[in-house]
Amino acid sequence: MAHKKGQGSTQNGRDSNAQYRGVKLYGGQTAQVGSIIIRQCGTRFKAGFLVKECKDYTLMAMADGVVRFRGRKVDIVPSDPSAPRMAIDVPRKASTTK
Repeated sequence: MAHKKGQGSTQNGRDSNAQYRGVKLYGGQTAQVGSIIIRQCGTRFKAGFLVKECKDYTLMAMADGVVRFRGRKVDIVPSDPSAPRMAIDVPRKASTTK
């Protein structure tokens, strides 16, 4: 019997795409609106002040400022206090007091 494979495809010819996970901006570095701070699997780091957690657990800056790590929480310290606080202004309900 022959011990050579035929001219068919091999079994181990596959490879997955790189995910490029990890910390992209470290503490003390400046972040712009929408810049990615951390790409992660699961909630290893939590979103803090002015940081949004995306559906794939990526942490993203919601305002211009400096990145600050507080334990497992990531915050953005705004660089310009007179600028709008959030990248996306969420309309608030008017209070209906009688």
